[in-house]
Parts: sequence; structure tokens; C-alpha cells
Amino acid sequence: MRATRSGDVRPAAADPSQFASWGCDALYDEADRVRQRAAQVAYALDERTGNNIVALGLGVTVFWPALLAMRPSGPDALELAQLKGQDDAVRVALAQHACPPAPEQLAPALAAALPIVLGERLVYEERSAAGGPVRELGLRVAALRRDEFEFDADLGGRALPLRWRQDRWGNQPQMPEGGGWLHWKRLLRADMALGDVLSGDVIGGDSGGVGRLRGQVIALGVQTSLGRPFDAAVIELYGDAPQNGHGTRLDGVMVVDRKSGVLLRLELRGGNPEFALRRTLNRIEPATP
Repeated sequence: MRATRSGDVRPAAADPSQFASWGCDALYDEADRVRQRAAQVAYALDERTGNNIVALGLGVTVFWPALLAMRPSGPDALELAQLKGQDDAVRVALAQHACPPAPEQLAPALAAALPIVLGERLVYEERSAAGGPVRELGLRVAALRRDEFEFDADLGGRALPLRWRQDRWGNQPQMPEGGGWLHWKRLLRADMALGDVLSGDVIGGDSGGVGRLRGQVIALGVQTSLGRPFDAAVIELYGDAPQNGHGTRLDGVMVVDRKSGVLLRLELRGGNPEFALRRTLNRIEPATP
């Protein structure tokens, strides 16, 4: 597989007339789908080729010239070209329909399909390391946006000066520094299916560094133990983390809702205590007036 030079990968033209009967909301969703898939392809290519596209922070907004330049040949380049052509066609259709800019908030119909609602408080029990103290983490749903969800965080009811952000699949692209919060990037993705293999970065707590986390979806099913249906994916985790200039193994399990990215349970173990965490969603408190 060879690397191509800028301009070698050309968009594959798509016909905007395929969207003639679509409304603006459907076009917004298609644009999101195309761009999110393009970002996933770019991340996967980075793992194999080290082109560092991930540094661009791709999400709903995609910098297409960077994706189409210096890409490997073969199926990945072909898919990126097809996605760019589809993105161009959606843009033309949006203009033809005189659609306004896409709203920042998640469409009401999509929000109504989620197992969480604005104002609810998700209450977790967590232990940062084996034998460590148990604490209560609260995450109150503050915003449901097209590309990310926001939560107001508290510890045992004491408000924390941060907004907890995650994308719609449960990844946490950025957490405030100095808070000691273990989090993961680009691990989870849309439409996870049984047997899917996942990979991403895991960032340790206080100065824990960056490790690699991999996983495989080993079970799917609806969980109703909290009084509502969660479309749960059970993911077996393994990987490695830095420790004293060397590496240490990570393993564990994660359970996440596929519709919202809400974490239901996490058990991550490793020799570096900054990467050891047990977190379980215990209850959901209703929104306060």
C-alpha cells in the first residue's frame, strides 16, 4: 500500500437529485453520517500509517483537503472519495432546498429516542483503584447537541467547576487538566455490532499519560435494571499503559448504551493505578423544576 500525494484522491461524483424528496432535517442527518464515517476512516488510517490526521480533531466538522491528501491507495481511498462526493451532493441539496444552517441542538425526534432527558442526574458509584475509597459521581444532563452531549458534574452533590463532555457514542475527546479524570478517545463508534473490534487512546488520571485501549463487542442486549431500556453493548477491554518508563497491561470490561453513549459500567484494571477504575451507573434522578 503506497501513500498518495495531495490531489491523487479525487471525490467520486454523486447526484444531488437523490435527495430531491428529502427534508432539511434528513439532509442534516445525512451530512453528519457522511462526515462522521469519514472521520472514522481517517482515524483507522492513522493507526496504520501515522499521518496524524487525528490531530485535526475531526468530528461533525471535517477538513476534507487533509483527508483526501496523503491517503493510502486501495479501499480506504476509494471510500473517502465516495464520502466526499456524497458530502458535496448533500451540500448542493441543502442549497437547493434553501435549508438554514444546521441547528446546534439534537433534533427533537432523535432526542426523544434517547434513554436520557435534559435535567436528569446520572448517579455513579466509582472507585479509582482497588481498595480505594468509593465516591459518588453525578452527571446532570445539561445539553444534547448534534455532535456532543454535556453534563454538569458533581461529587457527592458538590458541584465541580467543569462541563463533562462526550460525543454521541461515549468518547470523551477532552477533559479538564488537573482533575484526575481517566477518559478515552476514539474508542467507541456508531452502530457497534457483535464481534466488532475497537481501538483508541486512554488517558490516565493525574499525570497518568496516554495508553492504548482495545476492545471487542462480546454481547448486545437491552438492559432495564434502571427502569428504562438501555441498548447495551458489552465490550471486553485490553491494552497497555505507561508505567515508570515501561508499559503495563490493561484489561477489563465496559458496558455502554449504543443510542446515547451513556456509560453503564466500567471495570478497568492495570498495574498503573492512574488507569484503574470501577464505575457503575446506580440510579437516575429526575430533572428538578
